[in-house]
Amino acid sequence: MVKDKSFYKTFFSMSAVLILQNVLTLSVNLADNIMLGGYSDVSLSGATAVNQIQFVYQSLLTAIAEAVVVLGSQYFGKKQIAPIKTVAAHAMRLGLLVCALLFTAVSLFPREILSLFTDSDAIIGEGAVYLSVMRWSYLFFAITQVLLGVLRSVGVVRIAMVLSASTLAVNCAINYTLIKGRFGAPRMGIAGAAIGTVTARVTELIILFAFIVLKEKNLKLRPRDFLLRDRLLFRDYVKVAAPIMIVNGLWGLNTATQNAIMGHISDAAYTANNVANPLFALVKSGAIGAASAAGYLTGKTVGEGDMKKLKAYARTLQLLFVGVGVVSGAVLFFIRTPFLRLYDLPEETKALADSFLKILALITAGMAYQMPTNVGIIRGGGNTRFPMILDLVSIWGIVLPLSALLAFRFHAPAAAVVFCLNADQLFKGVPIFIKANFGKWARTLTR
Repeated sequence: MVKDKSFYKTFFSMSAVLILQNVLTLSVNLADNIMLGGYSDVSLSGATAVNQIQFVYQSLLTAIAEAVVVLGSQYFGKKQIAPIKTVAAHAMRLGLLVCALLFTAVSLFPREILSLFTDSDAIIGEGAVYLSVMRWSYLFFAITQVLLGVLRSVGVVRIAMVLSASTLAVNCAINYTLIKGRFGAPRMGIAGAAIGTVTARVTELIILFAFIVLKEKNLKLRPRDFLLRDRLLFRDYVKVAAPIMIVNGLWGLNTATQNAIMGHISDAAYTANNVANPLFALVKSGAIGAASAAGYLTGKTVGEGDMKKLKAYARTLQLLFVGVGVVSGAVLFFIRTPFLRLYDLPEETKALADSFLKILALITAGMAYQMPTNVGIIRGGGNTRFPMILDLVSIWGIVLPLSALLAFRFHAPAAAVVFCLNADQLFKGVPIFIKANFGKWARTLTR
């Protein structure tokens, strides 16, 4: 175990901020789900279908931002700021390109894309209304996510929590007003929820701009910095970003595919899965925060060139991840019942959601070790190929084919399909443990 108090202070303080930030971010969609669930089951399912698109988009933007953290934190460890700004410029251009492509796709083919997630014309109709407004949030969200990744590469994370809290407050206030038409406002239903989310995204970007201009001291970013170009740094960034984008993009597509599988089992299974997944995602924030903090610590240490300290950090972090898993799994198991009381659902749907959450509590315990070790230590240390190959094989070679067979060939119970869809969170722990403790994964990426 590491005895350096500054290590634990950095890890726990950064993890806590990032956990809370992720919880607040996810709460925006959860607020939509809960408020729409009290308005209409069809509206809830329509918004959830659109959020699958948002999840794929967010996964790609997260990859773009994480690549900045992997590369930028090593330069920060070497106390070199100029390369970080150039990498940030390349990341921003890539994020805006992804935004433009998605905006064009959902504008031209909204119903066709939504039909990938459900056969219900009613759900597709409501989803199309939601999407027609939500697409305007994509630009603001892209800029915000890239900027937060740039800040995280130099250890600045608290602003993310402030942004998420502001987003949640704005979104909930507008949802409450517009979904059912309170305070004399029009009754807009699902369109009102979408307006709340778009307004919240604009608000968070305005706050972030103000912070960067007035308070941020490590980078001192200015608009002209995003015009910087460097062919070698661009090549370095692409080498780091490409595997992460493949993994995150396929992970987002995997989640959307899971929902599509559940949507074709039954309406009850689809709705139950959509109710269970937001809570699972909230509890999973513990692992995500731990992974992000570990990624910063690992990358910075690689940049400093202290391999002995890096190995000690890796061993200690893995023990901390096990503790996070035990706590997170227990939390999910015990809060599932009061959480389900928030929804007005048919008994069959509620029973399915309860069984799904019990399974996901077990999954959480394993996931909280393997994911932070894979993402925070191995990928944070500069090895982006191993996580990519492992996810490609486990998800697309094993989990999804077997789950499809269970659902459509053998007509297995929905709970069995849910377990199979998430089983990789358990069995990936074995190769990840071997790689982290007996393999070579630390790579210097700086010039």
